[in-house]
Amino acid sequence: MEHVVVIGGTGLLGYHTTLELLARGYRVTSVSLPPLPAEDLFPAEVEHVFADVATMAEADLLALLVGKHAVIYGAGADERTTPDAPAARYFYEANVRPTQRVAQIARAAGVRKFVLFGSYTAEFGEQWPDLGYRTRNGYPRTRLAQEEVACLEGEGAMDVTTLRLPYIFGTMPGRIPLWQMFIDLVRSRPDVVTVLGGSTSSVTTRQVAQAAVGAMERGEHGGRYAINGYDLSYLELHQMICREIGRDPADVRVIPFAAVEDVYAGIDAATAAAGKEHGIHLVDSGRFQDRPAVTPPAVTQEVLGYEDDDVPAAILESLRYCLAHEPVGAR
Repeated sequence: MEHVVVIGGTGLLGYHTTLELLARGYRVTSVSLPPLPAEDLFPAEVEHVFADVATMAEADLLALLVGKHAVIYGAGADERTTPDAPAARYFYEANVRPTQRVAQIARAAGVRKFVLFGSYTAEFGEQWPDLGYRTRNGYPRTRLAQEEVACLEGEGAMDVTTLRLPYIFGTMPGRIPLWQMFIDLVRSRPDVVTVLGGSTSSVTTRQVAQAAVGAMERGEHGGRYAINGYDLSYLELHQMICREIGRDPADVRVIPFAAVEDVYAGIDAATAAAGKEHGIHLVDSGRFQDRPAVTPPAVTQEVLGYEDDDVPAAILESLRYCLAHEPVGAR
């Protein structure tokens, strides 16, 4: 029975990936920062280690990885963080350096497979160079670097694959889905909720878990797999939120990017004046959200073997979990 280490195992994706690995007969060690989000989070057969892989002693990390078949790496910072400028430096330290360190030590430990949870912003950084995702936007720029250094660390000895992950829906014990912030945003706009006219790839946590194990079992070294289960428009997502909070979905209106470009540019300028920088500048994020940022599911489904799933149902599950766990009086 092969043994797999899931780094970030108590996060949403790590949790579901751990369960998928168990269902397929693998032994699993979960590694994460404390605390556990819920008691008895995992079945008894899961070994859990509280540790920060970015700072733990090299000898300890090596000992943890020796004898393991694979590492699934699901830790790091996402673009919701607005760090001190330059943002690229922050995301380099948070995402690139720890990944390179773990991949390097994993190779030395004899690990054969390394799966990285990345971002679909890397995919569109390559497809749409005008967005500046490979140059002026620190988050996708460093996601691309993260993929490359991990592959280089594995070259010739350890197969490294990346999942380029889009919007993800699902729940787990003890963690409020990030979609609470979208609910709060809709509530903050009492008259009209405006969205841009684009769409995004979207998947369920189950699909991510299946794709992660598929990448470990079947992926090719250097493979960058942009997964998708459902083409989700921003209009549809916000209309679903309105319905769940008892609001008329007709309140959601699509507007052209030109209507908000100057506003976004002003926010970017104010952020810079405060010494901060978004991982993706709002102007470039707006351009992105005005486009069909979707990929064909069949391309990666055939390779990784993840199944079709009901993404709209997972969206509703996520929203309802948020609403059920809101503090009294928050609505």
